[in-house]
Amino acid sequence: MNKDFLQYQAQTSPYPLGMEVSHASGSYIYDTNGNAHLDFVAGVSACTLGHCHPEVVDAIKNQVEKYMHVMVYGEYSQSPATTYTKLLADNLPEPLEVTYLVNSGTEAIEGALKLARRYTGRSQIIAAKSAYHGNTMGSLSLMDFEERKSVFRPLLPDIYHIDFNNDKDLEKITNKTACVILETIQGGAGFILPKNDYLKKVKARCEEMGALLILDEIQPGFGRTGKLFAFEHFDCVPDILVIGKGMASGLPVGAFTASKEIMHTLSENPKMGHITTFGGNPVIAASSLATLNVLLNSNLIAETLRKETLFKSLLKHPKIKEIRGRGLMLALLMDTPETANELVLRAKEKNLILFWLLFENRAVRISPPLTISDKEIKEGCAIILALLNSM
Repeated sequence: MNKDFLQYQAQTSPYPLGMEVSHASGSYIYDTNGNAHLDFVAGVSACTLGHCHPEVVDAIKNQVEKYMHVMVYGEYSQSPATTYTKLLADNLPEPLEVTYLVNSGTEAIEGALKLARRYTGRSQIIAAKSAYHGNTMGSLSLMDFEERKSVFRPLLPDIYHIDFNNDKDLEKITNKTACVILETIQGGAGFILPKNDYLKKVKARCEEMGALLILDEIQPGFGRTGKLFAFEHFDCVPDILVIGKGMASGLPVGAFTASKEIMHTLSENPKMGHITTFGGNPVIAASSLATLNVLLNSNLIAETLRKETLFKSLLKHPKIKEIRGRGLMLALLMDTPETANELVLRAKEKNLILFWLLFENRAVRISPPLTISDKEIKEGCAIILALLNSM
């Protein structure tokens, strides 16, 4: 299978990990040789409830037997999407009440940028340095890493950058700014949390200047940080919320949410200001609904903070200089990039799945399913410590 994988499937890097997957269940992915790999990554924060959670699988099966795709987004009322967006609104603070369902996190970013420009009538967009919001042309334009952007230019114009957690840079938000877009917790930069009421200060400056605040919760959303959404930790409600990854426990999905007043501007002048064929797909919406119901009717969200404490109590080693993040969105900051790289690769040999972060080359990602057990956490951490001791 790997031979055909390398021959016929487009690659994103010269050296993919190349596990031949047989099946997955709970916190484990099984390869075609029958080996069980403990998953400390959850599909890069996508498999919120682990692999093949029974309630999610049942919801998908039940919906498939009723209907799948029937009409382009926004024309027919379909129970899974309608029920889901209502439940989402019931669990979000005002004025976040209307959700536009799309196919991925990066498409949700694109829609949010279009919405902000349409609503404000302005073009300037301010993003943070070291941010990652996706790889489509608009999302890529928000990045400040020129080595990743240069070969794809020209990109979106009128993009400016500020330093995350730098209050002085807020002066760059002016009456020409359509929106400021930030990750609530910076992901690719190393799971960096906002400090000293930073998000509240950004929101206040945006309100003063008539700009919108977009918060990207694609990674930290859906309980991963101990709240349903990470912004709830920081007493700051965005004008537009962007979500994805863990929404559907492993199916491709994204969305952006705003007030009815703001969102309505995409429906006229011009009509169909944003359109998508498969956004709001009933099978994926059913999976999203099942995921959200499990999260709201269990103690999994609260448990993430206890599990964070367990990880931090176990992962003490001279080569681990810092553990960043919150809940089950954690990054081990190693002593060198070489240590981080070797740990990920050697953990694979020990049937433990770890992964890198995009920009911080000293970091090792730990973002397991929220359903991971204490026993599994202890098992994986023991492997990490043994590997570090052997280096």
